[in-house]
Amino acid sequence: MKKLKKIICIIPARKGSKRIKNKNIINFFGKPLISYSIENALKSNIFEKVIVSTDSKKISNISKKYGADVPFLRPKSLSGNNIIVKDVLIHCLNKLKNIKKYEYFCCLYPT
Repeated sequence: MKKLKKIICIIPARKGSKRIKNKNIINFFGKPLISYSIENALKSNIFEKVIVSTDSKKISNISKKYGADVPFLRPKSLSGNNIIVKDVLIHCLNKLKNIKKYEYFCCLYPT
């Protein structure tokens, strides 16, 4: 499939979780859980760029290993249990350079 439009994929992945500790990096069939979302986003060949928005250096390192961009760490103020994903996405889009070159963005949940 060809990349017809300039689309960016944003995967929000914070380190805190209410129910499962470290769920984004927990080993699931031999790989960190977040790796499946990253690999499938890249394999889809739809996105020009796959970005992980995280507050964790560990999630950042794992995400980069699997091919995602992590251009910055998300502030703690946008990483709590009651944070709205829309605010995380807006923060991410505002932090990115050359954002005007993208026509669309997609939010892909890591779990």
